Amino acid sequence: MENNRFNTGKSIIDKMVSPEVFDHMSNMKNISADFWEMIVAFGFGDVYAREGLSLEKREIITLTTLITQGAFDQLEFHIRAALKVGLSQNEIKEIIIQCAAYVGFPKAVHAMQIAGSVFKNME
Repeated sequence: MENNRFNTGKSIIDKMVSPEVFDHMSNMKNISADFWEMIVAFGFGDVYAREGLSLEKREIITLTTLITQGAFDQLEFHIRAALKVGLSQNEIKEIIIQCAAYVGFPKAVHAMQIAGSVFKNME
């Protein structure tokens, strides 16, 4: 394990989610320590840590691509992360509405339901 990349990834994740969410995420290492290393070191230590885009812009891209793919199992995590790095609830709703025009209403409706659940649980 390249600790520097992993530690960089961990510091990025800390900016994006609560310690409780990170602890829940880290259960992946019980299934595959190698895959957990890839998620943190590559996904966050290499990709999210790059200069050139803010975490806020990266989350806009991530939300859009998750909705486009229909990868709804990851959407709640990234909606929470988007809120923590500075996006507003209204901006997230607008991202979903924008996606409706390109990916269709079924995916957008599902995304909006997930967002609504996240927003409600945060109140």
